[in-house]
Amino acid sequence: MKASILLTVITGVSASLIFTGASGQLNGVDYYISPFSQGQACDGSCDGLHEVNISQSTFGFVPVSVVAYTENNLDTLDDTFVEWSSKDDVWQGGFAKTVFVGSSNYQKIKSTAVRTKEKPTVLPLSQQSNIPSGPYFIDLSTGKLHQAFRLYNDFSGAFTQSLLQKPTGDFQVLSAQIPAADTLTIGVPSRLYYTPSEEKPLAGVRVAIKDIYSLAGVRSSYGSRAYYHLYPPANETGPAIQNLIDAGAIIVGAQKPSQFANGEVATADWVDFHAPFNPRGDGYQDASSSSAGAGSSEASYQWLDLAVGSDTGGSIRGPAGVQGLFGNRPTHGLVSLDNVMPLSPTLDTAGFLARDPCLLDLASKAMYKDNYTSYADEKLEYPRKIYVLDFPATNDSSAQIIRKFSRDLASFLNTTVTPLSLSDAWTAIAPDEYNTQTIFEFLNLTYAVLIAKDQTRLLRDPFYRDYAAVHDGRLPFVDPVPLTRWAWGDAQPDSIYTEAVVSKNAFADWFNNQILPQASDSSTCSSAILLHTDSTGHFSSRDQYLPDPSPPFGFSDGEISIFSGAPDTVFPIGEIPSFSSVTNHTEFLPVTIDVMVAKGCDGMLSKLAQDLVQAGIISIPKIGGTLHGGDVLMRRS
Repeated sequence: MKASILLTVITGVSASLIFTGASGQLNGVDYYISPFSQGQACDGSCDGLHEVNISQSTFGFVPVSVVAYTENNLDTLDDTFVEWSSKDDVWQGGFAKTVFVGSSNYQKIKSTAVRTKEKPTVLPLSQQSNIPSGPYFIDLSTGKLHQAFRLYNDFSGAFTQSLLQKPTGDFQVLSAQIPAADTLTIGVPSRLYYTPSEEKPLAGVRVAIKDIYSLAGVRSSYGSRAYYHLYPPANETGPAIQNLIDAGAIIVGAQKPSQFANGEVATADWVDFHAPFNPRGDGYQDASSSSAGAGSSEASYQWLDLAVGSDTGGSIRGPAGVQGLFGNRPTHGLVSLDNVMPLSPTLDTAGFLARDPCLLDLASKAMYKDNYTSYADEKLEYPRKIYVLDFPATNDSSAQIIRKFSRDLASFLNTTVTPLSLSDAWTAIAPDEYNTQTIFEFLNLTYAVLIAKDQTRLLRDPFYRDYAAVHDGRLPFVDPVPLTRWAWGDAQPDSIYTEAVVSKNAFADWFNNQILPQASDSSTCSSAILLHTDSTGHFSSRDQYLPDPSPPFGFSDGEISIFSGAPDTVFPIGEIPSFSSVTNHTEFLPVTIDVMVAKGCDGMLSKLAQDLVQAGIISIPKIGGTLHGGDVLMRRS
């Protein structure tokens, strides 16, 4: 009787085993086999598969290479493989034992294969195939090819999820894990699969996304474990990220923000998630926030090309500064932020952290579309006026680097620098109804009010309500920083929000018309360039105890772009030696500067960065412990 009941239960269950990919090693390198077929390797029954060396088989898959119809000027496979090795980190010799070749090259390659170093089995590629060249794994049971992803350890703890885009356009978690200490595994596809074009300028560019942007099929955390588990995966990808995908970008993962994109300091402020590690210096400096994962990863990983962050109050520029990267806060409103977590829509922007300003320019054009003018292939007249704002009065190493950059920039533009005091200018030429206060008094509460009032209304209140509905009226855990800011906002009258908006708009009108307006000359865009300091190479160690958090009162140079809506891009300009109490050695920390131009002139900043790199005034930063490379001292792999 029990047996018959058990049999009924078993037969009544509908079971489905879904293949989500597989992982394995090839010549000591970790790989992930995509669950999605790219198509048949050969026509008909694929009889040639009996020639494949099944000793290489794992889970019925064998590594192979595809040399497609589009490969021209091929002399030998050896030449092809040398070229591939030089530009791709996924392909290796282990894929060279079996090679599928397009018909236009097949006979030539077949006849010369015996002289090839690897002496591969050469088979004809299906004439129906549009599969691009590169490394694949072939399923011996079906003859279908699956893309190869190289697996990397996220040793800096920058990611919340490793992602794989499905053929349907949505995403799934990339289910693989290599041996590592408390870190995720990220998979990247071969660069050989992709060819940039006018329609797909970002084809094959590996991009990571701050975990506040919705991606179809992916749960968002916003830096909160409670939020992640409460809500289902998103139904759609927001337009900012979809613009990048449409341009060919490959999204490889979601990255850690400080909770709800509020500024937090490692390690004390981070509770739900451990703060990402800054690879520069001794490896135990604060990565800044809120785009902490974005900055950490771009300074740590050669296999990652670009990271998308957001900047409301410095959340791109802070991480770019302390990790020595290019990072842009764009003109406000260049791209829709639908399906993006709000901090304050009146201030929120989407931008990038990058090592290469050329890629920053391409990505900006892809994301911002017609709202962005790229000057990469156009002549641009730069402004002849350079303002320097609050430069250090000392003569220490970082001050010398900052002043040298300003002199070099002035020489490059054949002009001179002009010191600017924003507070004096405000007192002298601000509208009469506002200049009874100093600029610091006038804007003291503005940022704190806008983010507190906006985020409690747009995020906290619905989050608390939804959480309570499924948890018997309970409240979720929230980190100390957002909790403090929200509580302060609750204690303020509603009228203070209107006052803050008025103050923000008044400053924007004044600054954009009196200090940094667009140029009247059509040969340029901005009337001037404004420089202010960012990171000065100081230690901000993550092993220090901090005072209790408080609302972000005050006004600083970093908030000029926040309130004016004008673009502000961080340029890495050097590094200074500092003695580390962690390593008991002298380490090097980045020095960076913020460069501003008039509202709407974003492309000028990317062009200037490219020109200064070409002129040798600044350098493209490398990954590692310094801007020139070197070991990451805290690396755990």
